[in-house]
Amino acid sequence: MRIAMVGTGYVGLVTGTCFADSGNDVTCVDVNAAKIEQLNQGKIPIYEPGLTELVIRNSAAGRLHFTTQLAAATRDAQLVYLAVGTPQSDDGSADLTALRAVVDGVAPHLRKDAIVVIKSTVPVGTNAETHERLRKLTGRECDVASNPEFLKEGAAVNDFMFPDRVVVGVRRPEVAQVLHELYAPFLRTEHPFLVMSPESAELTKYVANALLSTKISFINEMANLCERMGGDINDVRRGIGHDHRIGFAFLFPGVGYGGSCFPKDVRALSAMARSVDVEPRVLDAVDEVNNRQKKVLLAKIRRHFGERLHGRTIAIWGLAFKPRTDDVREAPALALIDDLLTLGVKLQVHDPEALGNVKGIYGDRLVYSTYPMDVLEGADALAINTEWGEFRNPDFAEMRRRMAQPVIFDGRNLYDPHVMKDAGFAYYSIGRRPALPETR
Repeated sequence: MRIAMVGTGYVGLVTGTCFADSGNDVTCVDVNAAKIEQLNQGKIPIYEPGLTELVIRNSAAGRLHFTTQLAAATRDAQLVYLAVGTPQSDDGSADLTALRAVVDGVAPHLRKDAIVVIKSTVPVGTNAETHERLRKLTGRECDVASNPEFLKEGAAVNDFMFPDRVVVGVRRPEVAQVLHELYAPFLRTEHPFLVMSPESAELTKYVANALLSTKISFINEMANLCERMGGDINDVRRGIGHDHRIGFAFLFPGVGYGGSCFPKDVRALSAMARSVDVEPRVLDAVDEVNNRQKKVLLAKIRRHFGERLHGRTIAIWGLAFKPRTDDVREAPALALIDDLLTLGVKLQVHDPEALGNVKGIYGDRLVYSTYPMDVLEGADALAINTEWGEFRNPDFAEMRRRMAQPVIFDGRNLYDPHVMKDAGFAYYSIGRRPALPETR
């Protein structure tokens, strides 16, 4: 099929590239000329494992193209995917300015049989609004489908190639049939292709992210309770996770969720609920708990150092909101950095992929290193925010040699408290008792 993918952000680039890899002819469009030039040179503006190789291979095969010319890309396309950003407005709702502008831009160039597919995460009713907008602009009925994405950053290519399910919202079964044909190569393991109304499809994306966010906030609140009551959240997690009704997914305690989806989508769903006079008590609580959880490491640091915090040096491992990505949007590490800078702390930071993005925010207010051990030099403590694999089995003896004080605040529970105590560290984690070395 001939596909136009409008928007080369995270979702658009992954989706367009994976469609090209299954044999379709895909043209990705973006208004950012510098980004398009980068992509045409085989340079990927985001870090996503496996994506660079796919882009280079499919571009070389002539199946994947990049352009700033919206009209040329959409004129012959059977499917026009809309994958532009829908950022959060001041009231928490999704801002549809970019999406509406793209709809207006593609309308004069659509084939009569073209299907417009909304891939962006949008509020309920956006499909209906787009359908009516295109009817007025074109003077005819246009097919508009909703096809929400369920990609995890750091595993997006695999998620697309082997989806748990594909969800489409359509008004006509013929549209569903076209989309089923498009997705057939990715559904060979009998995972479901779910057809529903556009409104249900729009809600499905938000509800899925809200429920996953709820699990994270719940286990974080229980971790804080464990600390106060002498329990161990890892024991509790095992005790509940083996119940098949609960499971283990998204039940790992930490310093809160971040990224471009969970925070924004929880707030957007909350705003949608209020717009129809439904009070979103659970959603508001999930967001509030998560915002509080981002302060947990700071509270532990302040309790340990007391009034002797100003002027100290703290090392930070992990800046991205999760491993295997360079995305720092709403990352818990940034909340910690902001608070520690305000308190006059000197910060030495490391992340395998996100250093450039963080430097763009903080400039020379931080000391950056591409090597995790280097940021420990002279540090009074280490704070761990992201569970990158390379942090899981470090040389603790070398860490002690480099650090001014052997103190670790672990926001991802990477280490065994007993091992850390034996290694001579004061070790603070989430939902477990502190491990403090014996005083002599």
